[in-house]
Amino acid sequence: MKERGLISMKRSLIVDLLAIFFGIGTWIGINGTFIQLPLLVEVAPEGWSLPSYLSVMVQIGNLGPIAYTLIEKCSNYKIKDGKIIYIMLFIGTVSSLLTSFFYNETAIIFGKEHSLSLFILTIFTALTACTSSVLFMPYMGRFKEIYLITYFVGEGLSGLLPSVVALIQGIGGASVCVQVNTTEEGQPIYEKQTPAPRFGTMEFFIFVFVMMVCSCIGFTLLDRLKLAKRQYAAMHVSNGMDYSYDENDKTRRSQEDDLEQIFRTQITSKQYWLLLTLIGIVTLFSNGMLNSIQSYSCLPYGSQTYHLSATLSVIANPVACFLALFLPHTSLKSILTLSGIAACLTSYVFVTAAMSPLPPLHGTDAGAAIVIVTWTLLVGLVSYIKLSITSVMRAQGGKSLVWTGGITQFGSAIGSILIFVLINFTNSFEASYDSDC
Repeated sequence: MKERGLISMKRSLIVDLLAIFFGIGTWIGINGTFIQLPLLVEVAPEGWSLPSYLSVMVQIGNLGPIAYTLIEKCSNYKIKDGKIIYIMLFIGTVSSLLTSFFYNETAIIFGKEHSLSLFILTIFTALTACTSSVLFMPYMGRFKEIYLITYFVGEGLSGLLPSVVALIQGIGGASVCVQVNTTEEGQPIYEKQTPAPRFGTMEFFIFVFVMMVCSCIGFTLLDRLKLAKRQYAAMHVSNGMDYSYDENDKTRRSQEDDLEQIFRTQITSKQYWLLLTLIGIVTLFSNGMLNSIQSYSCLPYGSQTYHLSATLSVIANPVACFLALFLPHTSLKSILTLSGIAACLTSYVFVTAAMSPLPPLHGTDAGAAIVIVTWTLLVGLVSYIKLSITSVMRAQGGKSLVWTGGITQFGSAIGSILIFVLINFTNSFEASYDSDC
């Protein structure tokens, strides 16, 4: 009986581990910032509009992949991708450390107080995250397909790990009514208060910094160890990320491995551009908009609903990538079917956000349960769809992964700009404040 997927003896578990640590370093800084929002909004002058500002800062980080692409396309100078990855990881590591000390520094901009320090550091953190789409992911394309999946598991853990730490920290604890005063008639006056976290935002970002250091070490070993290089796929490299896979190389023996056989599937030009368009649309909503509207969608059902939804959502990401180790995910029909389901779920969360503070089934356990399940399934499906498309595109050669990463960042940027305008310059979304006792 053939061994498949995770238990295949052809893989190196050490390389799996290094790929996971490498993947963790992609978005952990940005994910950590958004996970700390319940504490950040308490000190930020922007309040609950802070997520939309941070989404724009993240998209400014797209200057990194844009600059990289322009140099690759318009210059005779050919960049060594490994050196740029070292630089990007270093920038992400330093910015995470600085965020822990300066996240609450503000300044007056155009007559209003803003979290300038957090904005600037988020931009530098985002340089690493955004560039990973056009640099880190294609770099992993030179390894066998199984390691691209474990890299995505690591990318999923970049959201899960800070969420677990946030739970330990105590973010999202149940609010309690505390008597703060009495009226002249002697009637008690109550106020809802949230228990203080076990440790602060500074300590949280120090954890993110430590994980970035681990990611740097993971990539260094992945790039240097002969053990890792022996796990390269059989391919022909023209230049940098421009490579194609050699299906005739007997050392690869892909026909002995069902998974490798699946990922060698070639697609037509029409299917190629359809998948690129689809991943652009998916990331427009998932990367660009959903983070900014989750509080509007969930807070009307209670703070616990919001925090449970956010936590389960980030858990769904690595779980979806892990399932991809065992379930076929390169069928165009299945990708389109899952995308249709994700579109329905996206419509529902937008409806609940737009109707805040009185969305459907407001104030009921059923409404809270539905919104939690919807968000969890949506994030899991989106993660699975993105990995599915990326796996298909990998089989088309290195440049296809660069295209995939570029379209991903373009879709994310458009989505962030649109939602920023909707939140800050229209009355499309209204925040819900749970203050009654």
